[in-house]
Amino acid sequence: MYPNYARAAVSEFIHICFGFPAMSTQSDTVTQPPIAASKLARSFTFCTGIENSAPTITGPDGRRLRIDEMAASGHYQLWRDDFRLVRELGLHCLRYGVPYYRTHLAPGQYDWSFADEAFAELHRLGIVPIADLCHFSLPDWLGTFQNPDFPRYFAEYAEAFARRYPWVWLYTPVNEMLITAEYSALKGYWNEQLCTDAAFLTALVNAVEANVRASEAILKVRDAWFVQSESTRYYHPANPDALTHTAHLNERRFLSLDLNYSHAPSGRILRYMLENGVPMAKFDYFMNRSIRPRCIMGTDYYQTSEMRVTPDGDTHRCHVLGYYGLARQYYERFRLPIMHSETNQFQILNAAEWLERQWGSVLRLRLEGYPMVGFTWYSLTDQADWDIDLRERRGQVNTSGLYDMQRRIRKVGIAYRQIISDWRDALAGTEIRY
Repeated sequence: MYPNYARAAVSEFIHICFGFPAMSTQSDTVTQPPIAASKLARSFTFCTGIENSAPTITGPDGRRLRIDEMAASGHYQLWRDDFRLVRELGLHCLRYGVPYYRTHLAPGQYDWSFADEAFAELHRLGIVPIADLCHFSLPDWLGTFQNPDFPRYFAEYAEAFARRYPWVWLYTPVNEMLITAEYSALKGYWNEQLCTDAAFLTALVNAVEANVRASEAILKVRDAWFVQSESTRYYHPANPDALTHTAHLNERRFLSLDLNYSHAPSGRILRYMLENGVPMAKFDYFMNRSIRPRCIMGTDYYQTSEMRVTPDGDTHRCHVLGYYGLARQYYERFRLPIMHSETNQFQILNAAEWLERQWGSVLRLRLEGYPMVGFTWYSLTDQADWDIDLRERRGQVNTSGLYDMQRRIRKVGIAYRQIISDWRDALAGTEIRY
């Protein structure tokens, strides 16, 4: 069904998430995978994550204000408890990253104090991290995603991280590159708070270049794999007058992954890029890179993943294709192993039912022979202020976690724990068909 390098990616990813030999946490030595890819072509991993968004907004006093979700959830105080809860769920894999803005202090200067403790504990517990290096924000000294120096300095940070923790070999260098650019430079919510196509494309190009350069830098240190956690989308026209704009949105939704995977977008999207200031040389840069053979396609699905588009450009949530339909579209375009890397639902909207629907889609894809290698409920605990897209610091708890803020398991957490118990061994023995 898909080429040999994708088969190898599945096999390596599978092994990573169910165990690895103890390795030193501080070494400059390039480490190799413990088992050859050719020996494994089956299994599956369940995962959760600890939310580490930290964008900046304009505060009530007109000054720059940092919205740190790790602080909002209490993770900085309760991180040991959080890791213990991961294991209590029966999980061996965690999407996790320390705050980039607090760790990368200046060019070549890093504060690893929190990272050293946290990653040492993950290693001790046998939890495999998917290291999330940049989640919607930059350090103050780098400014915003309009900064053309971001990719270069971020690659230096990624290499320093990989050298410090050489046992880590799963990475999401830049989380949700499309959302990063949209919310920062098209919707005007975060960071640079701009609202133009030119600013959006600048932010997107910088985010993808940072992701590519960081991946290349990490590969100088160790044989790593990259999970591109990215928003999946589909737009439905409300009536014929919305067809043209909807077609544009349905082409633009792929752009971050097109550039990351060196997949040429349509001529209309290329023209859109050139007309909004992206040089042809920059486009050629992406088309001539090759991190694709080391990639797992992370696909995030929420209620906002499908939208109905009206002629005036307004969008309204709808649920037609579901994750099953969208994942198939993305697979047909990129032909890479797939991980369902994020989903959640507020408790009041029946999170357990949402989990059942998402898991049903993943299982159906897996049993139909798609290279579906993992499923993630995001996140471990409740979050804060995502009901307003982090545009203000209100402290409003969003009940989307497997546990609440007091670390009490929710109904969806119980349901997820049961799914893990029921299916982990069964899927581990199910061969993926090629």
